Amino acid sequence: MTDLFEQHDLQQKMASRRHGELVKAIKKHDALYYAKDAPEISDADYDSLRKELEDIEKQYPDLITQDSPTQSVGVAPAAQFSKVTHAVPMLSLSNVFSDQDLDDFLERIRKFLNVPAEEEIEIAAEAKIDGLSCSLRYEHGQLVQAATRGDGQTGEDITANVRTIADIPHEIKAAADIAVLEVRGEIYMRRSDFKHLNERHEEEGKKTFANPRNAAAGSVRQLDPQVTAQRPLRMFAYSLGEVSAPIGHTQDELRHALEGFGFAVSAPYYLERQRDGLLKAYEDIQMQRPDLDYEIDGLVYKVNRFDYQERLGFVSRAPRWATAHKFPAEKAITKLNDILVQVGRTGALTPVAELEPITVGGVVVSRATLHNEDEIERKGVKIGDHVVIQRAGDVIPQVVSVVEEKRTGQEKTFVMPHECPVCGSAAVREEGEAVRRCTGGLVCEAQALERLKHFVSRDAFDIEGMGSKVIEKFWEEELVRKPQDIFRLEEINKMLEHPIETWDGWGQKSADNLFASIRARRTIRLDRFFYALGIRQVGQATARKMAGVYGTIDAIEKAMQDAHDPESEALRDLLAIDDIGPSVAADLIAFFEEPHNLEILSDLKSLLTIEPFEMPDATDSAVAGKTVVFTGTLTQMGRQEAKAKALSLGAKVSGSVSKKTDYVVAGAEAGSKLKKAEELGVTVLSEDDWLALIQK
Repeated sequence: MTDLFEQHDLQQKMASRRHGELVKAIKKHDALYYAKDAPEISDADYDSLRKELEDIEKQYPDLITQDSPTQSVGVAPAAQFSKVTHAVPMLSLSNVFSDQDLDDFLERIRKFLNVPAEEEIEIAAEAKIDGLSCSLRYEHGQLVQAATRGDGQTGEDITANVRTIADIPHEIKAAADIAVLEVRGEIYMRRSDFKHLNERHEEEGKKTFANPRNAAAGSVRQLDPQVTAQRPLRMFAYSLGEVSAPIGHTQDELRHALEGFGFAVSAPYYLERQRDGLLKAYEDIQMQRPDLDYEIDGLVYKVNRFDYQERLGFVSRAPRWATAHKFPAEKAITKLNDILVQVGRTGALTPVAELEPITVGGVVVSRATLHNEDEIERKGVKIGDHVVIQRAGDVIPQVVSVVEEKRTGQEKTFVMPHECPVCGSAAVREEGEAVRRCTGGLVCEAQALERLKHFVSRDAFDIEGMGSKVIEKFWEEELVRKPQDIFRLEEINKMLEHPIETWDGWGQKSADNLFASIRARRTIRLDRFFYALGIRQVGQATARKMAGVYGTIDAIEKAMQDAHDPESEALRDLLAIDDIGPSVAADLIAFFEEPHNLEILSDLKSLLTIEPFEMPDATDSAVAGKTVVFTGTLTQMGRQEAKAKALSLGAKVSGSVSKKTDYVVAGAEAGSKLKKAEELGVTVLSEDDWLALIQK
């Protein structure tokens, strides 16, 4: 099975490379346009370059640097704004792209809630506005703060700028009795207003904007509110953050309440009980899309009932109760000039198509992923072919198919190398896997460099100012070759003949900020630390489960070493953790068998404070720290919901019964797990007993 983490790492590596190309090209064209009045490309082509750069930085914000063109025209550096911590995180949405994806989304909801097939689940559907997410905080009806989404946890304070937007009320008299009301929405610019703004800028000799979304985002993030006030910005409200009193019981009631508070809400809007109704709404809004006076890129589906939303909760960075149905990917035909091979963080070799550059959806595309050698064979792709490519919101597009009628007979068959193109080590393909991997491990520079990028990434150590390009520079200068080098960098810098602050593009302030960020990350929570290690198949969810079960890094290390024995209790305990099967267990054990990994781990432990993992708000729970096994058919909630609830209360959910199990929750038709629990004397609870216990 193709390693999804490898695909992500490949995309980030390719995005970094493309980012550098775009920055260089845009700066050249800016100089020709502004300094010499001698542009070499059309405005449309220039806008395409900027749009591609903005898309890359939107998906990979750690690539943004102070000298990026996106930070110098109408957009102030993030450091210039005060930070706002969101009381309720502003999360992103999952996506669906097909009828089957929608069916899967609806089925997951029904299964999680344990709702019978004959019972309808009402879904609200509204346009997905292509603008800038914003959160507005009202206290007793008075607007006191506005913030961007930022990274979901922390945004930028844009209160002064937001006060200039006519759609946003400064006072809500109907909410005077509500202590805290946080309204969320999308700031946007109408297409008609965008056109007039660009026409005015052209008349005044000012830079025009590429599209309404960029114009809106740049206008909101101006340092001078008077500039923002001159821009025709608007806002659609669509949800709530922190509230001190309930605002309705459904999404539909909330929508009417927001209108009553004086906010604008988007149209068209749909309320459906059947999937066919949702698909018709999707087709309907696609037909209306060209005639709408604002940019949209899909339809957002939300479970209407708030009590259902609360039960469904969240997974990773997105709610289970909502998703975005994106519009179809844009497609184009171009020539495939060559196939190169990239090496990812854990050694996966991934073929990449080098394309004749072509514009797809306003973005110039020159590379596309081919995933693996099986995909190349299945699609019959050859070097020199004309191919159909599509871009569905990702930075790296995909090769969809070959245009066989354009073949000339000069095309060449691609052969996947059996040696790593970076270090020359053997590249082998294990039985049952589609991916071929370099066996060079950490002697392979590609793997070591990509692991460092993963180590400092947002969901791992999240070291501000140490993005991919900075890591690459430190690697080239041989300052950072292992993770622990990062935490010695400040001392090393003091001994350099040419310290970092003297390098091009740096300065004393930027160097000081980097070192401060590194110092701030010397204390880290166990689950983030474990994820940062870059163990194959260990994502954020697995890292949290491991941290929750074992508690400390020393306990994990010992358990994984003990689990090397196939007959050990440690291995049985590992396999009992929910969603950890033999393949993931093998990768975990292998990591802790490698002496080089243990050396790095030991050094990191001496440099860092790794805090034990604790589930939030679970200290008063009757099941916090308890190991729970669910068996049989539950009737009052689905198995998924029961597990999610147990985890949220600080319990450890296991897949098998042992003497360490505290509770076995037995539903109808419970089998061998119930029998084993009785043999071991483990406490057995009925579903009613369990619900009574967790409500204490």
